[in-house]
Amino acid sequence: MNGQEALFEYLLRLGDNALILGHRLSEWCGHSPALEEDLALSNVALDLIGQTQLWLNLAGEVEDKGRDADKLAYLRDARDFRNVLLVEQPNGDFAATMARQFYFDAWHYLLLRELTGSKDSRIAEIAAKSLKEVTYHLERSRDWVLRLGDGTEESHRRMQSAIDDLWMYTGELFEGDDIDKAMVQAGLGPDLAALHEPWHGLVRATAEEATLSLPQLGWAQKGGKRGVHSEHLGYILADLQFLQRAYPNATW
Repeated sequence: MNGQEALFEYLLRLGDNALILGHRLSEWCGHSPALEEDLALSNVALDLIGQTQLWLNLAGEVEDKGRDADKLAYLRDARDFRNVLLVEQPNGDFAATMARQFYFDAWHYLLLRELTGSKDSRIAEIAAKSLKEVTYHLERSRDWVLRLGDGTEESHRRMQSAIDDLWMYTGELFEGDDIDKAMVQAGLGPDLAALHEPWHGLVRATAEEATLSLPQLGWAQKGGKRGVHSEHLGYILADLQFLQRAYPNATW
């Protein structure tokens, strides 16, 4: 794999994480526990879809095969998606959605902050724009972990269950492979392993304030960055890609 191919794969990962999590959050539209939350979750979903467009359009330019964000989002099979497994996990109840969001937001914030210093000005610009939105996302999801964890007996039980159940998917966020190493060497992306300590510190401090317990570090479920996904991604794509699959090249 040459440098351009590695960069294309790296950009797919950034875009696919935002796309799949954005779609997951959009599933809450009309089903949130309160009207204000319905609007807030939809806004976060739209932010992520907007970031998807920027990352995947850049990926298409780097690939130079005539594929834009729409084609990359709607016309790839599950094995070609490069998102981490965490973002494709089902919404569950509201506590599970907020725990998943907090785990991802904390990592996403740290990653984007590092990417603002990328040697590729296009990556740095997208990261800087996205960082403003993700700073808000992190503030909001952290607040919900605190409110539910330190809330009623029932909300505490549900948040603790979500924290425990999703923990196994967080290790993949810090797993670097040859593509990540190539980005580090080229000055385009950060060392993912170096993000773990600040991420764990933030998550641990939040858990303690919320009277929650974090699981021990250990075995991690992974594979999404290589295209090995859970069964959930297929259902997401069946919904997301239905229109283009049923009516190829359809436009508004």
